[in-house]
Formats: sequence, structure tokens, C-alpha cells
Amino acid sequence: MQAAQDTPQDPAGGHGPARSEGDAQDPPCAHSHDPEPRRGRPRSAAAERAILDAVVELLEAGEPLAGLSIERIARTAGVGKATIYRRWSDKEELFVDVLRAFEPSEPVVSGTAGLDDLRLLLESIRTRGLAQRSSVFLHNVFAQMKSHPKLWAEYHRTVIAPRRATMLDAVRRAVDAGELRGDLDTELMNDLFLGPMLVRTLHRPDAPLPDDLVDRVIQVLLQGLAPKAQVGAGEPAPGPV
Repeated sequence: MQAAQDTPQDPAGGHGPARSEGDAQDPPCAHSHDPEPRRGRPRSAAAERAILDAVVELLEAGEPLAGLSIERIARTAGVGKATIYRRWSDKEELFVDVLRAFEPSEPVVSGTAGLDDLRLLLESIRTRGLAQRSSVFLHNVFAQMKSHPKLWAEYHRTVIAPRRATMLDAVRRAVDAGELRGDLDTELMNDLFLGPMLVRTLHRPDAPLPDDLVDRVIQVLLQGLAPKAQVGAGEPAPGPV
């Protein structure tokens, strides 16, 4: 996102010669051609907030994602289209930032721990699931987003893929620390931890998301699913989950 001295009331974007709406018909690349500094300024923050709020206002009013245009968003926000294109290269990039603004913050992990970091990351999935269930806005947007391949691809590239990489790194650290087996595929182990959380949060909207869900998932995976009778002689039997 770009910093600028324009305000939400500036229909031309606030910098340089006044621009007409027609000037912004062909969006410039916001991140490669904007000579303005990226340092945040209060007036720029106000413009960005107005744009994000405009998207939310339109969606909450029942406007489908497919029906939103940059022109409509700019008019609702009280800014020029150029103001939007200086910050976001296209509508998809803007929508992803809107979602980020409403989703719970990314968890802060140590980057050195294994299972402890993994636990934090899984817990963030649970809290996002709770947020989506409690927010009609988030629920509707995610439901619509999956039918827009370009938007879903942008969200996957900028949000989901980095999250998966962070989680996979935590699994590898857990292996290095001796907390997980070293003779298994780490990507498979990552999927085994991630899968139950996604099923509960995305595919079973009525499934419970109790506070101890992450600990229970980790405990079951560490203990295995075999019946207690199959536990090897001399090995401690796992307790109830």
C-alpha cells in the first residue's frame, strides 16, 4: 500500500495536478511507478481506511463481489480511482487487504521452537474459524471468494501459502528437536496437524471449536490412533483424549 497526502475527500487523489476519473481508467502499477514515499502519514491512513470501509459497506449492503468495481468503491469512499490504484494494483489485491483487516492478526511465533510454535499456528486457525462464524461479513466474503478464481488465487498466494510455509518450518524444527519422528515425510506430518483444524473450521461449520481443540489434536497425533492393546510391550499406554 502506498502513502500519500490525499484525503478521502480528495476526488483526484490529492497529489499533483488534478485528475479526472477518466485519468484512472487504465490502472498504473501501484508498487512500481509511484514516486511517493511509502512512509505512513495520518492523511494517507485516513484515505486507506475510507477505502477499506467502503468495500465493507458495499458488501454488507448485499453487493456481491462480482458487482463491485473500483469506480463504485472510489465513489463510496469519496476518493478518486487513482487514489485506490496508487495503493492496490487491482481489485483482488484490495479485497485481500480488506480480509486481512478483519481477520485476527497473524500469530507471533518464536521461529526457534517446534511444537510450541506449531501449537500457536494451529490455535490461530481455530480463532479464525471462530471469527468467521461470528462475522456474517467474513462468512459471506469467504463463501463468495471461492467462486472467484483470481481473487482466491491472490489470497492463496499472499496469505495461505506463507502460513503453510511457516507451519511446515515449525514441523521441521520439531523434528530437529526430537519432538516428532525424523523418519516421516514432514509435509505429510504438517497435513496431519493441519487437516483436522481445516475440517473443523471450514468444512464442518457446526462442529465445536473448544478451547482445548489444538492440544487434543496434537495429543492424538503424538499418541497415534492404534488401540491401546497394540501398544508395544513396555511402552506406556496413552491416556484418554
